[in-house]
Amino acid sequence: MAVFAAVALALITFWLHRRLVRATRLSRPWSWIVDGVLVILWALAVIGAASGSYLDPSWARAPAFAGMTWLAVVLYLALGLAFVGIGSLIERLIRRLRSTEADDAYRVRRLLVLRTATVLVVIASVVTVGYGLVEAARPRVVDVDVALPRLPAGFDGVRIAVISDLHVGPTRGAAFTRRVVDQVNSTRPDLIVITGDLLDGTISRVADDLTPLAELSAPLGVFGISGNHEFYADDGGRWLDVWDRLGVHTLRNQRVEIHRNGDTIDLAGIQDYTAPAPYEPDLPAALAGRDPNRFVLLLAHQPRQAKQASDLGVDLQISGHTHGGQMWPIRYLVPLQQPSLQGLDQVGNTALYTTRGAGAWGPPVRVGAPPEITLIKIMSQ
Repeated sequence: MAVFAAVALALITFWLHRRLVRATRLSRPWSWIVDGVLVILWALAVIGAASGSYLDPSWARAPAFAGMTWLAVVLYLALGLAFVGIGSLIERLIRRLRSTEADDAYRVRRLLVLRTATVLVVIASVVTVGYGLVEAARPRVVDVDVALPRLPAGFDGVRIAVISDLHVGPTRGAAFTRRVVDQVNSTRPDLIVITGDLLDGTISRVADDLTPLAELSAPLGVFGISGNHEFYADDGGRWLDVWDRLGVHTLRNQRVEIHRNGDTIDLAGIQDYTAPAPYEPDLPAALAGRDPNRFVLLLAHQPRQAKQASDLGVDLQISGHTHGGQMWPIRYLVPLQQPSLQGLDQVGNTALYTTRGAGAWGPPVRVGAPPEITLIKIMSQ
């Protein structure tokens, strides 16, 4: 995987060399400087791709942060330079249709326009990512009220804090986890749920970054489920064992009864939609033997798991995974895979809340999708 990432990033770097240096006919020594910077940024991005799984974040996190941030810049460079390229192509086609000859004066003007457009794209990309860095570093508490028809009176007004998608490891460490934990505890929730993707990396390299989770506290308990990233670099079951040792009650295709003011609801949790054997999601197993007249709250990492939840009588599902798109315009791709991008939706008979999550995957950048720690207040309807 690390070798593939290095090769892919090298190809991207070569493309940027063609667009930023060759296409603009940048002269020496500026061409050497730009190429040198591109090579350095390639190396930092490779470190970022390997940090957490192959490299120890204790020394790799700083260069990984820079390298992953560069990848966000690359996204916007690619978009901007694509528009510049399309504009140049259209201009050439128009000139050919008009049978206009390209004299030296024209070539000079065209090169000046191309250089100016390229500089503007570079500036816009850097400014956009700079904004995204600041945005991603400040997860905020988002209050949401959800009215539910079958919620028993004893649970009316219960506040559920949702932690999701921290992705600690390559670019974020224990300090980020502690900040999120402190924010959650400050809201004094009745129940805390974790909907997966807390990490990116192996247990030996990243587990210590999750130790602040041991300080989470809520009267009705702290519960968690796996996301897809728990299975990417290590064994997802062993990762959930780490959570259990930190005081998080993990639900692995299981349910528990939650009691309050004389009433009871079921809290169920399933493995991620893409979890490999022997950890495949099994909602029927999680709900087996329950009273079908009892309210059930489901934790499922991906919103698309709500389709089955609706068929099996789930009242409310809480999910993460989408990051709200994380960086515009990725948000427009999410609906191709998921029934919900962010916020409160209805999937069949199931109310679905999809949190944008508190962290960021890959680049520590968010554009148009601010990070959130969700505080859901459930109410009887």
